Amino acid sequence: MLKEYFTVKGEAVHEIDIQKSRFIAHVKRAESEEEALHFIASVKKKHRDANHNCSAYMIGEQNLIQKAADDGEPAGTAGVPMLEVLKKKDLKDTAVVVTRYFGGIKLGAGGLIRAYSKAASEGINACGIVKRTLTATFHVKLDYTWLGKVENALHHSPYEIKEIRYLAQVELDIYVKEGEQHAFETWISDLTNGQADVAEGEKLYLETDVAR
Repeated sequence: MLKEYFTVKGEAVHEIDIQKSRFIAHVKRAESEEEALHFIASVKKKHRDANHNCSAYMIGEQNLIQKAADDGEPAGTAGVPMLEVLKKKDLKDTAVVVTRYFGGIKLGAGGLIRAYSKAASEGINACGIVKRTLTATFHVKLDYTWLGKVENALHHSPYEIKEIRYLAQVELDIYVKEGEQHAFETWISDLTNGQADVAEGEKLYLETDVAR
């Protein structure tokens, strides 16, 4: 599992007009090729009367699945430029379809490349980008006498409190970035003079919005 990576926030549609042609970007997170193909097919079905539904997607931790389709536009003028946008923005698990309704003015190869790149880029920005960070959940139990000190220290630390439960002892769930587990265990032990009961739990990805 990657320690961190970038992807789109969810799903979005964004339209621009260039030389009387409508370019409608559809952007969606897709964590498998099957999901990407299903998304592309759904857009094509919705816009079956469009002149073109060009697509690109990049999937997998190492970007092993990369596909681009020009859907009738001159070779290399639509899908590939869209794929290059995904690469430039370093986005994983992302699919983009740009639907074009021809407005009567031919753009030429260079114009098409710029148009599809712009549509894809603006569509991604409209969708939003997130950084997904692999994080371990630590479960910490301690006596109430330690709560004030520990809670204050956590607010000034790189660690994030997920939840506090007030039971026989105080129980805290704390997010710790992958690779920092040992440092956290040492930190909490030093903070509580070894009085905290600490156990590492599940790992998950936390998402934070990114302006890119």
